[in-house]
Amino acid sequence: MIEPLLWGTCLGTGLWAFAVWLVPPKPSLREVLATLSAPPSPTSSTGSVWRVEHAIARVASSFRRPTARVRADLNVIGSDVEQHLASKAVGGLSGAALACCVSLSLAFSGMGSPWVTSAVAIAGLTALGFLLPDLKLREAAQRRRSAFRHALGAYLNLVRILLAGGAGVDSALSDAGDVGTGWAFHQLRQALVAAQVMRTTPWEALERLGEDLALPQLADLAAAVGLAGTDGAKIRSSLASKAAALRTRELTDSEGEARAATERMSLPLVLLMLGFLVFIGYPALISVLNGL
Repeated sequence: MIEPLLWGTCLGTGLWAFAVWLVPPKPSLREVLATLSAPPSPTSSTGSVWRVEHAIARVASSFRRPTARVRADLNVIGSDVEQHLASKAVGGLSGAALACCVSLSLAFSGMGSPWVTSAVAIAGLTALGFLLPDLKLREAAQRRRSAFRHALGAYLNLVRILLAGGAGVDSALSDAGDVGTGWAFHQLRQALVAAQVMRTTPWEALERLGEDLALPQLADLAAAVGLAGTDGAKIRSSLASKAAALRTRELTDSEGEARAATERMSLPLVLLMLGFLVFIGYPALISVLNGL
């Protein structure tokens, strides 16, 4: 009995560790706010880890990976291509190693499975580990884009107030960016400073920032500001409507997430009821079948 218990303990510990890695615990509110407010940290370009990541990125680039959407998500969360591709490779290898360990454990315990089943399990866990970083990246990028849209609504209101006070377009954009804090305002300030250094217009910098982060709202803002800067059009009402549209979208997204969370809460109750019905009906069914 000791050997099966040890095998079961090792297998259960490995599955628990894989589950924690697959679905990590949610961070606290303070950690989330600190992550959203912190500027992207510079990446190191030395060491063996960087060389491995660079080699993986070079191999993946030959297959035209990653896509433009993934690159935009990486720009949003402040990560680089090498780290993302390395995490995908590590995830795939971890899934394959877990499947191999489970198959070997079953073989040593005398409950070996056919090689086709083992091959399918290895392929499935490898694919899951390979695609999991993309799913995590997309979720993190969606959260940051939502926070950016929320900050952009406040930024538009600040620009509108400064324009109403008699400020010019360029000064209103830069002064509004200096007021706010957080990651979104940091990105806006960097774009406007880059425009001053490169001697380009602020709306061109905002348009490039929208393309890098895959945020069409910034492209719309750049088009409106560019129209005001070149043709002298009045944009205060346009900025007010854009800010209201952003607030409406954020409110709609929040309501949709709340409804989805409510629906997910009902799933455990349904499973519990099904288990109860099986627990009640199984003895009666066995009695009927034995009586036949």
